[in-house]
Amino acid sequence: MIQGAIKGALLALTMGALSGVQAAESDANDYPTNARADYVFGCMAANGNSREMLNRCSCSIDVIASILSYDRYVQAETILTMRQGVGQQASIFRNTRMFDDIVAEMRRAQAEAEIRCFK
Repeated sequence: MIQGAIKGALLALTMGALSGVQAAESDANDYPTNARADYVFGCMAANGNSREMLNRCSCSIDVIASILSYDRYVQAETILTMRQGVGQQASIFRNTRMFDDIVAEMRRAQAEAEIRCFK
């Protein structure tokens, strides 16, 4: 069952990567409100639940959304979650260059958000 789910996730990620989704062409408004809110809540929990952090965390997800399409963001989040597992299935997500590239895109977007919103 788990192996089938991982194969499905792997196929979906591969198809997304092959579709030529370009981060620079992403639409900053394609992130659903609940995804933005989830990011902001997590960001605030990690950085302090203050009004200032609400503003900074909201800025951060806006910057990320301007760089990455929502599909690419979901792919990166899925890969990062799968990498936390153990065993052969998790090692696929840790040892595949294509997945490294997707995560690197996310890290670059997060770094840009850090510079623009938290400095």
